[in-house]
Amino acid sequence: MTTNLTPPLETVRLAPSFRIPLGLAIASVPLVWFNVWLGLPIFLFSVFLGIQAATLRLEFTATDLDVYRGSTQIRQFPYRQWQHWQIFWTAVPILFYFREVNSIHFLPILFDPVQLLSCLQERCPRTLFVSNPNND
Repeated sequence: MTTNLTPPLETVRLAPSFRIPLGLAIASVPLVWFNVWLGLPIFLFSVFLGIQAATLRLEFTATDLDVYRGSTQIRQFPYRQWQHWQIFWTAVPILFYFREVNSIHFLPILFDPVQLLSCLQERCPRTLFVSNPNND
């Protein structure tokens, strides 16, 4: 008889983070004064990211990363299909990258970056991936 000493992983829903949208909005203000055609698109992009941060949620389950818009699940990414993940610029995390068997994904970090990193390390540790020296 085998017993599993590891408790099952609880589902974790990441808290939103508005750092990137607010940072872009603040940066766009002086750019609008300098050049409206440069500042306005950056400001509009920050509004878009703010709306995404307010409506999208990432949920880490025991077996999948689920993406929700409101209460509707829009995507599911099973960990068993992941080959690699990385958070770019750990000092100021702005981009989350992960590669599955058949596709790659880039997401702006519109969620709590510390909580994101913790969930990734717990549920999909990089040591599980078959890697080569050029994988990172």
